[in-house]
Amino acid sequence: MLLEILALPVEDKIFYAVLVFSWTVYIWEAYLAYRQRKIYSTTTHVPTELGKIMDSETFEKSRLYQLDKSNFGFWSGLYSEAEGTLILLLGGIPFLWKVSGILTARFGFGPEYEISQSLVFLMLATLFSALTGLPWSLYSTFVIEEKHGFNQQVILVTIYADYIAPLFDKFTPLPDGELKSEIESMSKSIYFPLTKIYVVEGSKRSSHSNAYFYGFFKNKRIVLFDTLLEDYSPLNKSGEKEPGTGEENEAAGNESKPKPKNKKQGCSNPEVLAVLGHELGHWKLGHTVKNIVISQMNSFLCFFLFAVLIGRKELFMAFGFHDTQPTLIGLMIIFQFIFSPYNELLSFCLTVLSRRFEFQADAFARNMGRSSELYSALIKLNKDNLGFPVADWLFSMWHYSHPPLLERLRALTGPKQD
Repeated sequence: MLLEILALPVEDKIFYAVLVFSWTVYIWEAYLAYRQRKIYSTTTHVPTELGKIMDSETFEKSRLYQLDKSNFGFWSGLYSEAEGTLILLLGGIPFLWKVSGILTARFGFGPEYEISQSLVFLMLATLFSALTGLPWSLYSTFVIEEKHGFNQQVILVTIYADYIAPLFDKFTPLPDGELKSEIESMSKSIYFPLTKIYVVEGSKRSSHSNAYFYGFFKNKRIVLFDTLLEDYSPLNKSGEKEPGTGEENEAAGNESKPKPKNKKQGCSNPEVLAVLGHELGHWKLGHTVKNIVISQMNSFLCFFLFAVLIGRKELFMAFGFHDTQPTLIGLMIIFQFIFSPYNELLSFCLTVLSRRFEFQADAFARNMGRSSELYSALIKLNKDNLGFPVADWLFSMWHYSHPPLLERLRALTGPKQD
């Protein structure tokens, strides 16, 4: 068997090596997901550290949400891997390239018009990917997310809400007040060049919470999702009654007032400041710049290797291109298939680095005197986003760019470290 493999042409060795590595990665990922799925299935009680601050109902909701996502991820991942394998085995890439050539030829563009053919190829590949991925996307959004109360969409505007709406989100300046003054004061204390603070209506698309900053040089801006702010989140107002309404008058004789449908969401002002202290820690400690430098170095290395490999005919032959060597196809083969072992290793290293950065940013907020506020904010955000606080160590080590909640809480309450 080994002799037969060694006797194969170089292009066949490349092809089968790509397939074997792809399935090896899939099996590894499936094994990790299985380990985490066991955690979701068997951890039915609130951890001791969270016993006084996380109720059983929220914990159970989080557990079921993550269990549903994990089960969905197994089937969607299996389908994706099987689809990719069939495309390679059946020659789907050279077939689509040939179809692209036929279409461009009908408009008078021959084989020498490689750019035109490449554009048609990209359009057809994107269309195919969108059509095959749409059922999975719809199920994720309108079954899983809807079931657990995160989806705020209607079906006809899914694409608009996910990809176009963020470009036109309504950014409202944070009104003058205590929160704005505190944010400006905190930014000034660490020389963060803050120019504006916005609140964005993220609740129109999802009830997940977030905050970030952007801008170049001396022109930085902070953006807060309305779902992050306890006083702004529309979800906190969804069950409130307007004074003087008939419904309120009818209930006037009852001893108890109607309760909102949803529990209160978002963070208090001190907790928001602690979250921003964490985010500003990333800036102060140079994490953003370091990530940019790593990204640029990686891009330089990848394109250097691409220049070295693009002329290797056996790479094209391995994927069914015996007579032509289109540049676009070369990009796909090299970056998607040949670089896949390197990409997996790089992804793991960046995950480890990201977790280190997160611990450092937490420590930065702690050194600003906001340890207890960040502690409670992390728990609230975890509850609002239905994050599960318990993780399998191997799964989290490989996948989590942010440390699991319990690890972060323990670091915040442990001895201070430089």
